[in-house]
Amino acid sequence: MSWRPPTNSTALFYRDRARQAESDASAATLDNVRDRWLRAAKSWDEMATRAEKTAERKSVNEEAKHLAEMDSSED
Repeated sequence: MSWRPPTNSTALFYRDRARQAESDASAATLDNVRDRWLRAAKSWDEMATRAEKTAERKSVNEEAKHLAEMDSSED
């Protein structure tokens, strides 16, 4: 099994939802509805950022593990 960086479909999904919420906010005619959509967009963006950070940490850990396995196989 060869190592490859993960794709983060979860973060992409969250970003898509954030953009949709922003679009819905732009279309809203009531202030409270617009505010609700903007809060939702912010939450989706925050979740995407957390998912990206988690994926990056996982990638770094998997790469380190892969390198360690390569080093131990050379001995």
